[in-house]
Amino acid sequence: MPEGHTLHRLARLHQKRYKGQGVRVSSPQGRFAESAAMVDGHTFTGASAWGKHLFHHYRGGRIIHVHLGLYGRFDEFAVAVDEPPPDPVGQVRMRIVGADYGTDLRGPTACEVVDEAQVSDILARLGPDPLRCDADPAPAWKRLNRSRRPVGALLMDQTVIAGVGNVYRSELLYRHQMDPFRLGTNIEPGEFHAMWTDLVALMKVGVRRGQIVTVRPEDDHGAPSYRTGRPRTYVYRRALEPCRICGTPVSTAVLEGRNLFWCPTCQS
Repeated sequence: MPEGHTLHRLARLHQKRYKGQGVRVSSPQGRFAESAAMVDGHTFTGASAWGKHLFHHYRGGRIIHVHLGLYGRFDEFAVAVDEPPPDPVGQVRMRIVGADYGTDLRGPTACEVVDEAQVSDILARLGPDPLRCDADPAPAWKRLNRSRRPVGALLMDQTVIAGVGNVYRSELLYRHQMDPFRLGTNIEPGEFHAMWTDLVALMKVGVRRGQIVTVRPEDDHGAPSYRTGRPRTYVYRRALEPCRICGTPVSTAVLEGRNLFWCPTCQS
């Protein structure tokens, strides 16, 4: 599932491509046709993101809310002058066409037209987003420290922190040498704030570079375990491979329905 940095990159891209334009919005698949007609031809006024949620804002107050889920994605295409856009391929839920670019949305968990009140309801269910300049970590700390769930589960809970997925969860805990099964009630304030500060920095790198980068330069030795198609990470998706620091085989387990990765030595 795309993590928060991906949605913020999409918001920036869509704002750059379509802001101020009267865009054409359709649903080649048909499932979003009635809602698409509500904004078709309206001026695209901006795009924003909160955690894993993307919002397209249109003049008149209508907003398209998108949650990509596990399988959703946007595919961009160029629009040539005096030529029709390319035919859609596959099940395109929503197509947006502007002056120079278009984009096709496939396979989202959510794609719906909402108003400001509904957006407020969505945001009220989410924790602070580390990528927003107005993010306040205090509510996240309060929810985490009052819970007897493992910190490895709490970091993935979007009501605690919005935008963290499996990669940032596993890597952040490794970087702070924290046992993922440690209970939220046992986390110290200084530990949480160190993780929050690190998470903000890591996710900003993700937005800037378009990929998750978590391995510190001094630990990035181009080890043999950096195989084609495998992530350059400390522990994520490296089950049974040697820890980059201590050599202990990386452990994995299912925690609340998601695969967790950690080093039993460094994070003991």
